[in-house]
Amino acid sequence: MKLRYTSLQVDSGAGEEQPGSLPERLDGLPVVAAGVHSQLPVIAAAIAATRPGTRVVYVMTDGAALPLALSDQVAALVERGLLHATVTAGHAFGGDVEALNVASALSLARHRLDAEVVVVAMGPGGAGTGSRLGYTALEVAGVLDAAAWLGATPLACLRCSSADPRPRHQGISHHSLTALDAVRSDVQVAVPPGVDPPATHRHRWVPVDPGDPAALLRAADLAVTTMGRSPDQDPLYFAAAAAAGILAARAVGEPGRGDAGAP
Repeated sequence: MKLRYTSLQVDSGAGEEQPGSLPERLDGLPVVAAGVHSQLPVIAAAIAATRPGTRVVYVMTDGAALPLALSDQVAALVERGLLHATVTAGHAFGGDVEALNVASALSLARHRLDAEVVVVAMGPGGAGTGSRLGYTALEVAGVLDAAAWLGATPLACLRCSSADPRPRHQGISHHSLTALDAVRSDVQVAVPPGVDPPATHRHRWVPVDPGDPAALLRAADLAVTTMGRSPDQDPLYFAAAAAAGILAARAVGEPGRGDAGAP
């Protein structure tokens, strides 16, 4: 049941109810955890450019908009072959497969939808209060821990900005820093040029040159903005997302080898 115990509750079915056991190991599957929906198309385009034909599955959490159909970006990515399938987790709904939580969504993405890379992010929207803990993207910590628990390769997509007027989001956003502080697992963090890891960092911060994200999106015929800003207006935001996609594609290995999680 989605939207449980409300007047809108609906029996959407659940992928976990299908015959056969749901494996609890992901065997190194690269899982990218992103905190903002508009990072998804950049990540997907970067994966496709780095490793064409990679089967990317999007897991949409319920941290923002609940109906997947509200996302024009998902529709565009599916139409262009950059997303192969979708899973909606928690109270989010409308994916190719429905899941009760992120952990089972990851297993369904890998074992039912044959994902080579999974990108996990909330739908359009999100909420924040300006406080350190009061924002929905804190869920990134739980996503990364769930991926690590199941034996995946957890990869963090930084939220960065070179144009946001709010100090807490300039450079590496406090949203990313707080989530990385909260996560209990060891994760890889894709780092674009011009970004330095904090002095207290304890994860594996991996430098990645994302090239020209604006050209990447043009080549994929995608129009993406963040808070109304284009790649030319906030290049660091798009560079960070593209870096995460490249890191994920590299984690899969060469096309046709079937070695998800290889270095």
